Amino acid sequence: MTDTSLIRKTATDIRNLLASGEVTPLDLLDALEDRVAAVEPRINALPTLCFERARDHAKALMEKPVADRGELLGIPVAIKDLEEVKGVRTTFGSPIFADHIPDKSDIVVETLEKNGGVVYAKANTPEFGAGGNTFNEVLGTTLNPWNQKRSVAGSSGGSAAALASGTAWLAQGSDTGGSLRNPASFCSIVGLRPSPGRVARGPTGTPFANLPVAGPMARNVADVALMLDAMSGEHPRDPISLARPAESFADAVRAQRLPKRVAFSRDLGCTPVDPEVARICETAALRFEALGVKVEEAHPDFHDVQEIFQALRAEGFYMTKRKLLEEHRDKMKPEVVWNIEKALDYSLEDFTRVQLARGAYIQRAVDFFETYDLLLSPATCVGPYPVEQRYVEVCDGHTFDNYVEWLTMAYAITLTTFPALSMPAGFTAEGLPVGLQVVAGPRGEAALLSAAALLEAEIGHAAAVPIDPV
Repeated sequence: MTDTSLIRKTATDIRNLLASGEVTPLDLLDALEDRVAAVEPRINALPTLCFERARDHAKALMEKPVADRGELLGIPVAIKDLEEVKGVRTTFGSPIFADHIPDKSDIVVETLEKNGGVVYAKANTPEFGAGGNTFNEVLGTTLNPWNQKRSVAGSSGGSAAALASGTAWLAQGSDTGGSLRNPASFCSIVGLRPSPGRVARGPTGTPFANLPVAGPMARNVADVALMLDAMSGEHPRDPISLARPAESFADAVRAQRLPKRVAFSRDLGCTPVDPEVARICETAALRFEALGVKVEEAHPDFHDVQEIFQALRAEGFYMTKRKLLEEHRDKMKPEVVWNIEKALDYSLEDFTRVQLARGAYIQRAVDFFETYDLLLSPATCVGPYPVEQRYVEVCDGHTFDNYVEWLTMAYAITLTTFPALSMPAGFTAEGLPVGLQVVAGPRGEAALLSAAALLEAEIGHAAAVPIDPV
């Protein structure tokens, strides 16, 4: 089997080849190293490589019986540069940590390696994951494989670009304001934001924060389910981590369970959306009707999304980055400084009001999902924009107030705590990808993945990647 043929296979296919002994984890690393050398200089998705460490891990796995190698059996995995990997340069996209080499790995990495993942690369991210465009002063800018003059969004942009260009079968991402879903949309791959606690993470100084989560990214829904199985489970150092469900997520995909009633919204009632993007997503959502599923126009009441999210995001930045700002202000990009200092605009009364408002917000969303099984919408309000822009400033005549407001389609769902993914919906007239956001009710990953896999087959864009960068 040639290296090129391996690169173009799905992660599920690769797992089957590992299970049968037709390939080894070392074969896979050789194939990826060749592919990285061929395409990576053009897009800068994986600026930090650790193939020697990966081969040591792969050899240790190969000494075990196949049945004892964990769910992934030795599939290589790229890790976002916000998660520490023991012995591997981890910068968080910040000049402050340009030479940081951790002596331990994040729980996310430990779990993936325990379950048969082989870490071979760190994927690029904006500084501290802040912003919907993947660039930083340490490792440079990641370019979109579909058009190297366009952004890959952020903050899991390196992971998405690696998947789209064939330098990864599986990649880890993280998501607060859409950092898994926006790059998935811009690169025509699948990114899942799971429920808080589904994937244990940390240790962290803010263990009860439920806006940031880690999750899987892959080229199709079945591969995302496979990776989620390898990421899920309780951990004693993450107090909100959830037990693994009795049914695996891969089995949920194979069960092919259709939703009964689906809602679609062009704008979730709270943000402008480019008309072409809205049309593409509506066409994709209505493909459910070919499967016998009723699709209606509806969405929860998200009227106070900006007040809630902006306050909670600022609070999170202040808690985790205040000390860094005091000591290294000159090394931080202006958007990060702004987001930390924005917390000072709020009083205790403001934060009290916001927390109570979020409680009501979640209950309205729960009520909505008592009627509908899924909510569909555009994953982002625009298609891939020029890479030199730091962020989207205007959409459909509306000027955004700050560098994250254009991500409202994603963070309106973040606030609910419900699982959501972005999957390929189609392409613009320029040939650029557009993602469809699919949301399930509380802790509904199994139903979400099963239904999304059926819709994916009906839409028919899952095989569009990997591509050679253009």
